[in-house]
Amino acid sequence: ISYEIPLKRYPDTYNDQPLSLAALAAQKNHLGLYLMNVYQDPKLEKQLRDGFAKAGKKLDMGKSCVRFKNLEDLPLDVVGKIIAATSVENYIERYEASRRGLKKTS
Repeated sequence: ISYEIPLKRYPDTYNDQPLSLAALAAQKNHLGLYLMNVYQDPKLEKQLRDGFAKAGKKLDMGKSCVRFKNLEDLPLDVVGKIIAATSVENYIERYEASRRGLKKTS
């Protein structure tokens, strides 16, 4: 399951795939919630960490991946606010800034 910016809206991606903002995946030993906007924005990462702490939830996180076993492990209100905090325009701006100076791969 993925929330993406479609190629029709932004076609100039490095891999010719839609830009993913958030995704949910089932891994072997956990579920993964991938929040790419958190990876791009230290303020959002702090907001996510603080939200988990305030909710009394343990945050198990990689660069953009929040790992969890059950839905009850996620403070859904916090996750919703984190996803809603990034507009499409802002996400594209951050993506383009991260790609400056890099060549597009075929």
